[in-house]
Amino acid sequence: MADIGFGFLDRPGVAEQLRLAKKAEALGYASLWVTETRLARDAISILGAMAATTERIRLGTAVVNTWTRGPALMSVTFATLANLAPGRINMGLGAYWDPLAWKQGINRNMPLRQMREYIGVVRRLLALEDGVTFESDLINVRDLTLDLGHDDPRIAPEVKIFIGATGPKMMELTGELADGVLMNGILPPSHTRSSIQRLAAGAALAGRSLDDVEKLQLVNVSMNKDADVARYDAKRLVTQYLGQQSHFAKALSFPDDKLNEIKTVMGGWPPKQGGIESAMKLVDDALVDDLIAHGTPEQCRISAQRWLEAGLDQIVLIPLSRNYDEILEVFT
Repeated sequence: MADIGFGFLDRPGVAEQLRLAKKAEALGYASLWVTETRLARDAISILGAMAATTERIRLGTAVVNTWTRGPALMSVTFATLANLAPGRINMGLGAYWDPLAWKQGINRNMPLRQMREYIGVVRRLLALEDGVTFESDLINVRDLTLDLGHDDPRIAPEVKIFIGATGPKMMELTGELADGVLMNGILPPSHTRSSIQRLAAGAALAGRSLDDVEKLQLVNVSMNKDADVARYDAKRLVTQYLGQQSHFAKALSFPDDKLNEIKTVMGGWPPKQGGIESAMKLVDDALVDDLIAHGTPEQCRISAQRWLEAGLDQIVLIPLSRNYDEILEVFT
């Protein structure tokens, strides 16, 4: 199962995620990914627990943002994780989400340049370069060196860097700088194909090959023996994303007038009471079918395959329904 990973949003509980992580490893899944969504749970604590309770499976964040943890803290955090699970740790970085950033007084100014500068500093720190200095209006470090543990040998930790990318410019930057891409969920296979072209263009700028960039995408799965129930849950998520995360709507070329109507009915973040359910009436079933693997177990397997066929190296299943064990077993 080199082409399928498994990921967690803000549920189930942490203890249950650890049980499922061990089961995914036993079933032969290629990787496990932990998201950091809203202010539900932090990904690092869970990833550390998974590193301590698994033995072989690759582990990563999908994603942690580059604004609330500085490059020094991010570097030493992942160096520590790599000490716990050598050769298995992947740093998935994202450019954050405006509503939550705004509530913390963070101005996501120039996210592309900030990502470029951030990764540049992180790579230098993880390479154990002495006295790393970089000063700009976005990133500032002065004469920093990773100490590591006092008794640890000075060996650079093996950490792969992924970017959670949606738009074409961030996709090109990923091809240029990163070890891999974590394409967002709630985007269709047609977007995957065009994104891979952007990755290739970015890789070429850096004298790299597309094969140098590992291509992963989150694929949301809503599975139920009652296909109507599965579609309802899938449509609810699509509606919520359209109303709260405008970059998805932009990537989908979703009509502005319809998007504004959804936002008005739903009420932003957090949504109004019953706002998502009311706004769902404005979202077409055909769009949901294109964006989410939903339906019966067999329908979900067939639907998820569409993203692999678009040129990915691996899909990462994100369960929307709470039948986690069933989803794990169906895709083996």
